[in-house]
Amino acid sequence: MLDAIKPIVEIDKLRVEFQTDGGTVVGVEDVSFSINPGETVCVVGESGSGKSVTSLSLMRLVEFGGGHIAGGSLRFVREDGTVTDVTKASTSQMQSIRGNEIGMIFQEPMTSLNPVFTIERQLTDGLKIHRKLGNADAHAKALELLKEVRIPEPERRLKQYPHELSGGMRQRVVIAMAMACRPRLLIADEPTTALDVTIQAEILALIDRLKRENGMAVLFITHDMAVVAQMADRVVVMYRGNIVEQGPVEQIFEAPQQDYTRALLAAVPRLGSMRGKSAPEPMPIMGAAAEPTLTQAVATTAPRALLEVKHLTTRFPVKGGPLRFTVANVHAVEVSASPSMSGRPWRWSARAVAASPPPAAPSSASSRLPPATSRSMAGTSAPSIAPPCDAPAATCRWCSRTPSPRSIPTAASRIRCPSR
Repeated sequence: MLDAIKPIVEIDKLRVEFQTDGGTVVGVEDVSFSINPGETVCVVGESGSGKSVTSLSLMRLVEFGGGHIAGGSLRFVREDGTVTDVTKASTSQMQSIRGNEIGMIFQEPMTSLNPVFTIERQLTDGLKIHRKLGNADAHAKALELLKEVRIPEPERRLKQYPHELSGGMRQRVVIAMAMACRPRLLIADEPTTALDVTIQAEILALIDRLKRENGMAVLFITHDMAVVAQMADRVVVMYRGNIVEQGPVEQIFEAPQQDYTRALLAAVPRLGSMRGKSAPEPMPIMGAAAEPTLTQAVATTAPRALLEVKHLTTRFPVKGGPLRFTVANVHAVEVSASPSMSGRPWRWSARAVAASPPPAAPSSASSRLPPATSRSMAGTSAPSIAPPCDAPAATCRWCSRTPSPRSIPTAASRIRCPSR
């Protein structure tokens, strides 16, 4: 029973420094905590608090980013029961630990996957090195890993490159790579930051399922307190390279002891918190004076729009034929697009607002419409704004409008009205 509760990782007074042109920067000053087998420990804190540096130190990857471990110890219990101080391990020892006994899900999957290698190559390399598998066995194992992380058509995905997969699929591939050799410790460095909410829930459920099936420990790094409440057994709160507070997840959420922990919890948006208020309240600033600040003064004034978008339309021409005429248009944004999950028109709206030059003619969309459409603009529903017709006939049979002067009659068989 005592062996079952023996920590698999013990971090004691860790200190990590970075040498810069301006002098020595301390990334982690004094950090101590442990992780038990089968336990999920969440490290939380604002950006720059030292969360990722702590996790990279466990893999000794911080040295490849210009840092070095200046003090403390990182004791890791290996598969054979021996205890290795990672800070003093040799290069060969670290090669046998990385990806084998300690797996890591990096923060951004697109930068952690090699764009010039197929998914199969990146999954099988670690299996061949650590598990000594042949090509056929490594291929079968890679296929099994993709099925475990619920990737559809795994046989096809093995032959693809990272840029051919969606963000959720790339993140699942990174998880499969980290889980390939069944590590004793899995480090997940903000694995759901760039994912949609639906994909995020699937990834969290996947990590929890794999943890229960393999009995491994998980070091989960995040700044999302909702994820902490869902995943953590224990919580470590960091601020400026130090641990502010640590304890069971119930204690941290129900009875936090430190002001910084309470400020983190207070920063989580709550449904209904704006009820009865005319304007958002400023976020509390740690260590700020009690007197009203400029931010608070601005918040009390009448709200003023910083950016207003009206009747924005963004289309992309589709070229066709030997003369490369415009045969159709992709309608990315119609009138004033609202945020949507499908197609992301709000992204094209932002790009169009940021990149479009100032119009020479009046910017109102009504001025560019035919008379009948312009009169209907006063209605409540947003009209469908059609682009200029390029059909060479006297009157287009698709939209009944006069063609634009750019039309070329000799190419009539190759040009179609976008309204078709």
